[in-house]
Amino acid sequence: MRIGELAERSGLSASRLRFYESAGLIGPADRGTNGYRVFPAETLTRLELITGAQRAGFTLDEIRNLLPGCDRPAGDGGHAPQIAAALRRKVREIEALQQRLETSRTRLLAIIDSLENGPQDLGCAANTRRVLAEIKLTDIKETAATEAAAREAAE
Repeated sequence: MRIGELAERSGLSASRLRFYESAGLIGPADRGTNGYRVFPAETLTRLELITGAQRAGFTLDEIRNLLPGCDRPAGDGGHAPQIAAALRRKVREIEALQQRLETSRTRLLAIIDSLENGPQDLGCAANTRRVLAEIKLTDIKETAATEAAAREAAE
């Protein structure tokens, strides 16, 4: 199928398809006698895999590493264990990100509370120093708690 049809059927732009081709995510297109790119029908399935993996948070490099196994014929030992391992890694990354985001959220809410409920008679510079000191103290407490948890886990 020509690039325009593939773009329409996949919902991707022709420039995105050319990018995927140059990045090695989809096979190089043949050229018709008129010079147009002609892709095999299986390219559409591959594009669905690529876009689905991107929505799941995989980078193009991670996707590139997973795709070769998807081209194997059925019954050759399967590609499912490799995909499952990649998905587990991605879940761990997401959980770590969620934890960092929750820490940031908690910290921001504490700063908001400090600003809204702190002394109202301080000037901007003094109030900024007060809030920064609170942030530094919170960082010290969090570092100490993290180190204590690491020591406890090591014992």
